[in-house]
Amino acid sequence: MATADAVVIGSGPNGLVAANLLADAGWDVMVLETQADVGGAVHSDSSVQDGYIHDTFSSFYPLAAGSRTLKSLGLERHGLEWLHAPSVVGTPFSDGRWAVLHRDRDDTAAGLDALTPGDGDAWLQMCRQWDRIGDQVVGALLSPFPPVKSGLGALAKLRSAGGLAFVRMLLAPARTVADQHFRGDGPKMLLAGNAAHADIPMDAPGSAVMGWLLIMLGQHMGYPVPKGGAGMLAQSMARRFESEGGTIRTRTRATEVVVRDGRAVAVRTEHGDQIEARQAVVADVTAPSLYGDLVGWDNLPDRFRRKMGRFEWDPGTVKVDWALDGQIPWTNGPAQTPGTVHLAETIDELATAQQQINNHEVPARPFMLVGQMASADPTRAPQGGEAVWAYTHVPHHTDSDAGGEGIRGTWDRDDAERMADRMQRKIEEYAPGFGDRVTARRVLGPHEMQDRNESLHGGALNGGTSNLQQELVFRPVPGLGRAETPIKNLYLGSASAHPGGGVHGACGSNAARAALAHARVRRLFTGGRPEQSTTRPGEVDA
Repeated sequence: MATADAVVIGSGPNGLVAANLLADAGWDVMVLETQADVGGAVHSDSSVQDGYIHDTFSSFYPLAAGSRTLKSLGLERHGLEWLHAPSVVGTPFSDGRWAVLHRDRDDTAAGLDALTPGDGDAWLQMCRQWDRIGDQVVGALLSPFPPVKSGLGALAKLRSAGGLAFVRMLLAPARTVADQHFRGDGPKMLLAGNAAHADIPMDAPGSAVMGWLLIMLGQHMGYPVPKGGAGMLAQSMARRFESEGGTIRTRTRATEVVVRDGRAVAVRTEHGDQIEARQAVVADVTAPSLYGDLVGWDNLPDRFRRKMGRFEWDPGTVKVDWALDGQIPWTNGPAQTPGTVHLAETIDELATAQQQINNHEVPARPFMLVGQMASADPTRAPQGGEAVWAYTHVPHHTDSDAGGEGIRGTWDRDDAERMADRMQRKIEEYAPGFGDRVTARRVLGPHEMQDRNESLHGGALNGGTSNLQQELVFRPVPGLGRAETPIKNLYLGSASAHPGGGVHGACGSNAARAALAHARVRRLFTGGRPEQSTTRPGEVDA
């Protein structure tokens, strides 16, 4: 029977971060990955068309740029190179105008002021607010709960950032913040479009946090992409981990976390072998995959099972990848091409799409995120071409199609292709002739996304809803909010844990740090010796 100090289940970015941090501490660490490649939702390939590289899931990484944990890994020494598009984010309007976020705040402000006088100054004021407290807020959001160190730092800067008025802004609905700060739709949609990366309704408390965070990260750090595809980020983390002596087993599905006397002691795999975990098991899987599946309910408190029965997923996703033989023919496209484009003209349009999803309807005019990858990284497409993707959210359970086209919500091949056609038509509204430049198309509906990555349940990207009832101390269930689980030595290190979705590595970092802290405490009570597993070598638990 193989042994390791720690077994990490899943090689998504959180799993790889946890593995690296544990290896840095001198632990012997083994990572188990079901798929043939590492990375989870950080993956890329050339299967859409030869010569093009498409990111299968995530693409732009502002949260990675702001993550102290990821920056501390020094991944540039292991092959990672960050690149940027000429501009960061853009929103087109039907009259040919654009709201564009540039990496230079003065350029952003000048463009917004040209759309609506006065909005440029309001934008610069928001940037100055970020200057005073942004780093502390990011640190607090990405730290284990409660965020003592970063929280104290934020409190020290709070008065200069606006005091309670600033706190009120973070807790307010995105629509309220947009209307209070700006007059025109340009900056309102830059804020609201980024807020919509989470699944919190525009009129719900807390929806402004994500919008403010992402738009300010974009303003100050850009939306970087890994040269050569998203998979290069995962590969650099894997190379770093293996250089520290870590082991990765791909094509190896974990089927059970072995629990004895309330403690995780080993992991069984589909191949029938068992890896003893001397110190910890870190699970980079969704909470429903861990609780009741990898760990049987008989090992968990009854009240915990009842709490997990109320776990809520975020919406499903349909993602489309296109290979183009030219650039997207945007109407009056910006001189500096944005890597990311949001397609919705007003907060009302965006909110309507969200409400239709909540009402179990397929949106008639879906809010869409579009990526122009070769604009940031020329290696993604042949010269003159473009590797494009777009995704939109859909309900897990569908009662009707608000677009009146008979999409049933079964998300079979017919449903997914019809939704892709609807998405492509919306791009055509702002880029007439887009379809004429398409040389290949790939459609990933909710089922295909889950088949490629089991953690994307029904195409849910964030490991569970980001609404306030399932954040902070309520993630994944009320009373946790940390990486610890009801099983000793077992830690949840996926997006289902605090702080949730996004490629920032915080969930994996929190799990690794918790495991290390608990190991230090155990050594105090065992005379400096690691606590021994109660499973004997070669023994298989019943």
